[in-house]
Order: sequence, then structure tokens, then C-alpha cells
Amino acid sequence: MDKLTIQASNKICASIKEELSKAVIGQKDVIEQILVALVASGHVLIEGVPGLGKTLMVQALAKTFKGKFSRIQFTPDLMPSDVTGHVLYDMKSESFKIRKGPVFSHLLLADEINRAPAKTQAALLEVMQEQQVTLEGRAIAVPKPYMVLATQNSIEQEGTYSLPEAQLDRFLFKIMIDYPKEHEELELVQHITHKKVGNKLDVSQVDSCMNADTILMLQQQAATIQVDEKIVQYSVDIVRATRQWPGIAMGAGPRGSIALIRAARAYAVIQGRDYIIPDDIKKITLPVMRHRIILSPEMALEGMSIEHLLKNILDKVDAPRS
Repeated sequence: MDKLTIQASNKICASIKEELSKAVIGQKDVIEQILVALVASGHVLIEGVPGLGKTLMVQALAKTFKGKFSRIQFTPDLMPSDVTGHVLYDMKSESFKIRKGPVFSHLLLADEINRAPAKTQAALLEVMQEQQVTLEGRAIAVPKPYMVLATQNSIEQEGTYSLPEAQLDRFLFKIMIDYPKEHEELELVQHITHKKVGNKLDVSQVDSCMNADTILMLQQQAATIQVDEKIVQYSVDIVRATRQWPGIAMGAGPRGSIALIRAARAYAVIQGRDYIIPDDIKKITLPVMRHRIILSPEMALEGMSIEHLLKNILDKVDAPRS
């Protein structure tokens, strides 16, 4: 596989952003964070109210690199085999055949993941960690690059199941998607209603500007980004601070430190640099850490947010100066 230069990687990332902006109006921070996760070979949990373009964003991203896209609507009666696939007996050939589930795609949208019970949610654990699915004792690899994008509704809690901590920890980012700004919403309404029947998702304007191998090369580029020892120490200091910070009942584990470095490397590639600076760590700390810590009951009752505490930690933990 050919190796990309940092300049070429930066141009490719800019092209992806440009293509995504053709289908998704606004949400620039969300687009950038999803791109960072893709380059870092990570998974994302997206939280927000319905109707903010999450499905459209994932479809558009898949189209940019001609990737295969699958969507699973998680419901209380969804079975693990509906996610991973199953083995069935073929009467004609008198043999067992594997029917692959929707997880066998490049981008998997797990819509409203918290509506399925823990047993079904756990069906994603192996594929998120190992990028393979075991069916009848046989490990089958999923296509690469591979990324799970799960969504959950931030408001409607009736009939939902909390995601297990082991599941949450496998997401590189938890991205909060908010309502668009007024001018963005105006542009969105005009775009969706102009000479169109219904509200079908439209990614026809998005061009395929690369292939799956290009994404793999971007990921390889990110893995080779230089990381100074002081930056690693800074990341560890931030994560360790969450374990003893007032108002935090449970801090982040070592996966948090690893995720900070992985995401910062990818962010540096998108910015066109072959090294990480402290501001890269600060930029990605909230999406990396917000799902890895638990507030104390007192803080939750007082209405204190995880974001507020994380910003306090960033203010107090000394960043390397050189």
C-alpha cells in the first residue's frame, strides 16, 4: 500500500469535508469530529434529538469513499442474530450456510442503540473491538475501513436501556449534535423542499472522491504521527485527574489516555501537521472523555454538567509549553 504525504492527507480530508457539506447543512464541528474518528479508526456515539441529519451524514460519508453503508433500527425485540447474522441449513445443497448480518459493511449506523436490551447491544462488542464476527465458531472479518456510528435520543428515555460501561468505552467519541443555527435551518428547509416530493434523504450531490484503500492509508498516516513524551504525559495527567476530581464518581480508565492520543493524531493529520500540539489534545478532550466519566449524584442534582467539569480539569492541568 502506498504511503501518503501529510500534505496529500490534508487535501483528502478537506475534500471529504467539502463533499459532506453538499448534503449536510451546517454541523461543521460534528462533521469534523466524525472525520477525526474515521481517520483514527474509531467508533462514535452521536447523541441528539431526531431529525438533525445523522443518517444523511453517514450515508454521505460512505459515498465519499464508495463504502458500503448499513443501518439497523434498534428496537426492544431486536435479536443479536439480526445484527451479526446467523447460520441456516440449505435444503438444496444439504449444507449449512452463513447469512451475514448488516454489521458486514464499512459504515454501520446503529440507530437508537439504547432501545435494544443489553444482550443485543453486546452483539456489537466483538466487531467494534476485533473488527470480526464469530458465527458458529468461525471468525469472519468485516470490510475495512470499519466504523460503527450509534445514535441515541437525548430526551426520550421511556423504553430505553442504558449502554453498558464496556460498550461505552469502545466508542472513541461521544458527539453531541445540536439544533442548527437560524440561517442554517433556513437554508436546510429551502434545500429540502425545493422541487422535491416527500423528505427522502438525498446524497446525489455528493461525489465519490476516493476509495476505501485511501481511507486505510489515511489511518496508517495517522498512526505514524510523532507524539512527544510530554504530550503523552499531558494526556495521562488529564485522565488521571478525572479519577480524583471533586464531583466525579468514576473517572476514566487507561483507554481514555489511549483514545486522546489516537484522536489527537488524526486531528493533526486533518490540520496538515505530522506532530501533535497541546491544543490538539484540548480540542478533542470533550468528545473523547464525556462518556467515560460518571458524575456524583450530588453534582447531578445540582445540574452540573460533565462538560463543565472537564473544562475545569483542562484549565487546571498544566499543558506542556515546549
